[in-house]
Amino acid sequence: MRFFCAIVLISLQVATATFAAAAGVPWNVEELWSDFDPRQDPLDVRVVRRWEEDDVVFRYVTYHIGTFKGRPARMAAFYAFPQGGRKLPALLHLHGGGQRAFLEEVAFYARRGYACLSVNWGGREMENARPGDLNTDWGAVDPTQQNVPGYFNLLPGEKYLDPVESPKNNNWYLLTFGCRRGLTFLEQQPEVDPARLGVYGHSMGGNLTVYVAGSDKRVKVAAPSVGGSGFRTVPRPLLPEERKQLPHGDAKLFAATLGFEAYAPHVTAPLLWLGATNDFHGIMDDTYRTGERIPHANVRYSFTPHMNHRFTPEFAVTRPLWFDQFLEGSFTFPKTPDSKLVLATDDHVPELQVTPDSSQAVSEVHLYYSIDPDPRARFWRSAETTESGGTWTAKLPIMSVERPLFAFANVVYELKKPERLPHSRPADKFAISSLLHTAAPAELQGAAVAATDKPSRVIDDFSHGLRDWYVLSADNPHHWEYSTRKLAEPKWQGGPNLRLALDVQAEQPNELVIVLTTNFFRSYRGKSQEFTAVVKLLGGDAVQTVSLEPKAFKADDGTPLSSWQQVDLLSLRAYHEQGDTLIGSKSWSGRQPVFRKLQWD
Repeated sequence: MRFFCAIVLISLQVATATFAAAAGVPWNVEELWSDFDPRQDPLDVRVVRRWEEDDVVFRYVTYHIGTFKGRPARMAAFYAFPQGGRKLPALLHLHGGGQRAFLEEVAFYARRGYACLSVNWGGREMENARPGDLNTDWGAVDPTQQNVPGYFNLLPGEKYLDPVESPKNNNWYLLTFGCRRGLTFLEQQPEVDPARLGVYGHSMGGNLTVYVAGSDKRVKVAAPSVGGSGFRTVPRPLLPEERKQLPHGDAKLFAATLGFEAYAPHVTAPLLWLGATNDFHGIMDDTYRTGERIPHANVRYSFTPHMNHRFTPEFAVTRPLWFDQFLEGSFTFPKTPDSKLVLATDDHVPELQVTPDSSQAVSEVHLYYSIDPDPRARFWRSAETTESGGTWTAKLPIMSVERPLFAFANVVYELKKPERLPHSRPADKFAISSLLHTAAPAELQGAAVAATDKPSRVIDDFSHGLRDWYVLSADNPHHWEYSTRKLAEPKWQGGPNLRLALDVQAEQPNELVIVLTTNFFRSYRGKSQEFTAVVKLLGGDAVQTVSLEPKAFKADDGTPLSSWQQVDLLSLRAYHEQGDTLIGSKSWSGRQPVFRKLQWD
């Protein structure tokens, strides 16, 4: 039966490829872009407005993208460069989903010595727009988020290019087309050195960064963030219950022409992948799998632990430093840390060994591991490390050999001077990640790994601060939030007849809001829901203990939590907005609370 299915699958692939070739449809990345010359059509640049601010020249421009189905399409963008600049390195910024061209981005890099173009591919109203200002106009097609099905579409239709099933009917093709024309804009500016062009973007902009870098040799450096991870239609062997989204049309054709894994072998520019370990969009595991296909060694990774779709400064700063190295020659990145996951050990406990590049002073080394096959929801456990001869080693005790094991490390280096960042406080350190190591249950069992770890009723005694948590709005006295995924791991999972107990000290009387989220990013397990409990804090010097059973936590419709079993995320907050209802207060009194212990009673 297995042999028969393989023959049928091969026959279908051959038939699909044959049909595509007969219809003149591109069947791979080279064919898709072979008839596109991004320099061929005049740009017909129109300046909507120009101004100067703090020695930076700004321009609000539009340029001609191309003509689709007989109608022209134009892109709006912000362009900035340092006043008097000559032969400047230049960057193409690609905004994320639901966003628009960013003035802050072009201003930041102009002040750093770059020319920068931020294109408004999504067509939202431009910042500080005036009545009658020109904006992006895609004409007869629509690759914006007003046409969401188009991102997974190959089939013909009113808003699509080809009359047959084709990758040119996909939004990503049109957007990449428009962004590559942005590179043409940059190389034609008199203040720009056309031999020093880079591209970067966040989320959907990260997707576009990989598409542009994988299809345009003019790109000399690339830095996607939380986007561009491939294998979107390929099932995960370690997570068979997950259902992948399939395109409207032939999945093989989609993967061959629009899969990021198909673009990676064509990336010739040095590439930094900026990520978050629990990102819902730029999946960590798939980012590494895609990166393995880039055929050169100039690839780095920088993954902020515990976060989703955002970064802390020591990770965010890697992007401008990456540009400085390859466009300015003013910085040098350490090599990716050498790392090794050792399964066959004398005590049968897996071990992670990490040797950082010591060409720069190492400040910190953090080793992490997890047993959760879902990269979006997994808890990354901090391993206790020892250092000897420049190698950091950590034991990775596990509770079962029936679950996979994942491990990686972050190495933190000191910066010679603090670096300013957009949307963030300055960074005085930078961090790069090792490769990701994965061991399937069969590998663990084959190496005679033993299950030596035990459950713990103490979830956190905070002796290591908040290393197992992610913190949002840390410096805001009223809008802070501390969250952890520890309750999703069997070691700290709550069982029946247990209560969640928290020791906390608050300076002033307040209401503390505790939010539990079930099935977080695990739709294959059930509906995701938030359950909230409010705890009255007395204030003063004494440590207060609160103890809650599951039914103390209520969903927005009043339904109580029935058990701890499917809780994936625990958040401690000053307030929580549940629909139209405000729970807690946006006016927290006194300093933020101090948490002493979280445990099961």
